Amino acid sequence: MNSPKTPENSAVSGTSSARGRGRFCAALAAFFSFLLPGFAASGAKSPLAVGDAAPAVVALGDSGAVVNFASVYAGQRYTLVYFYPKAGTSGCTAQGCSLRDAYEELTDRGVAVIGVSTDSVEAQRAFKEAQSYPFTLIADTDKKVMHAFGVPSYRGTNYAQRQAFLIKGGKVVWADYKASTTEQAADVLKVIANLES
Repeated sequence: MNSPKTPENSAVSGTSSARGRGRFCAALAAFFSFLLPGFAASGAKSPLAVGDAAPAVVALGDSGAVVNFASVYAGQRYTLVYFYPKAGTSGCTAQGCSLRDAYEELTDRGVAVIGVSTDSVEAQRAFKEAQSYPFTLIADTDKKVMHAFGVPSYRGTNYAQRQAFLIKGGKVVWADYKASTTEQAADVLKVIANLES
């Protein structure tokens, strides 16, 4: 004979059912992340927020040498890590040129600059040389740096969304989720002025 359906029984049954669905979803996500390593990371992590620890990732720079982000953080008062969609495009060029043109003022304020996109080492090197950028560009072809910072791709592309993070003492002190192209340097300098006032 079946037990009568009491509110308590229904609640227990609903909880078990929810637990079962949760286990199934977790198993499915694990399965897909095993088959497709980018699957879980692509949307699972939110972008870093102010107060978060800055990721101590390593990646290839435009020279082909490995860049250790933790060493860069330790070597300067501030580090600006900015993400852009594609080397050589108009918006990305304007963003980089904003930082290039204000580079002396940025370095005077103790800012190291690192640009990141999913372009190859060769593409980053060509972009840097064409625009005379005095800072390092990271070839994040495997999206390891993007994932560490929680930066998503534009829908249907491999391109990083335009975002920027200012780091001090190993922590994020400013996060710009809609980074400007022409005003990137001015925005950074304004934030530093506010932080130091």
